[in-house]
Amino acid sequence: MLNRIPFLVFLLLSPLAGVGQDFPARPVRIVVPWPPSGNVDITARTIARAFSDALGQQVLVENRAGAGGTIGSVAVVKSAADGYTLLLGSSGTVTSGPAVLRNLSYDPLRDLVAIGPIQSVPIVLTVAPKTPVSSFQEYFSLARSRPGRMSIASAGNGSSNHLAIELLMRQANLKLLHVPYKGSGPALTDLIGSQVESMMDQLTASIGHIRQGRIKALAISSLKRSALLTEVPTLDEAGVKGYEASTFTGIFVPAGVSQIVIDKLSTALRKALAVESVRERYRSMGVDVMDMGRAEFVAYVRADYEKWQRVAHEGNIVVE
Repeated sequence: MLNRIPFLVFLLLSPLAGVGQDFPARPVRIVVPWPPSGNVDITARTIARAFSDALGQQVLVENRAGAGGTIGSVAVVKSAADGYTLLLGSSGTVTSGPAVLRNLSYDPLRDLVAIGPIQSVPIVLTVAPKTPVSSFQEYFSLARSRPGRMSIASAGNGSSNHLAIELLMRQANLKLLHVPYKGSGPALTDLIGSQVESMMDQLTASIGHIRQGRIKALAISSLKRSALLTEVPTLDEAGVKGYEASTFTGIFVPAGVSQIVIDKLSTALRKALAVESVRERYRSMGVDVMDMGRAEFVAYVRADYEKWQRVAHEGNIVVE
């Protein structure tokens, strides 16, 4: 009887050992929790074909927009933990957004598992045509001479741009007048028309207006300069030491997915990101491909989440 126990244990455990071995046996979905044509959507569609090739199975992109990205994110959190439903997560849905949303129905660190990064987008500090500055040092001096009166626009309360502004005010010891808009589009329109004096926004949204001379770029939020604006210094170079506020995108799955499936997805994603046509497309968008392993990305996401939690708490930023 005793000799039969190991065999019975083997029979009980053997199905678990095979979980994920045949993955993927059918198409995989990447849920984009934002509308089509935005930065996150373009990011997903750029990687989808190469990701399909690397997995050996079709990868489909599905937009499930609404409620600031939470509808699509919750759908993934509640999906079957089998690796067939992925989230194209970003700062707005995984780190900075959850830091300010009061009634968020998921915990990004507990309910989502990071597979790997895709790209990061620097935020650029720009000024209106009539704002009488041409460098960050001049902007800093003007803002210090008018505490709380230098207006600076963002895409909305609680947005990654808003939090970047809060971080700038703390690290540079500035008091600025935050003007939240309902999206980058109307904010940029008012910036171009000099109805607002300055703005912080993703480079992908501002680069065209900068190149055409409609607005002036003063500094980039990443720790290294953008290849698209090599003459524009980073905020760290401009004197705000250690400042970094780039937004990111990456692939996530719901908690509970087997390690075998996680490893397969992570390996395929890295292979897809190594395709030169994919990298070139991202470079043309003004974003940086994030070349890091899964463990490094997991640590990156946690650190970014904790950073924005501190910024939100210190700035008393809460979005209902």
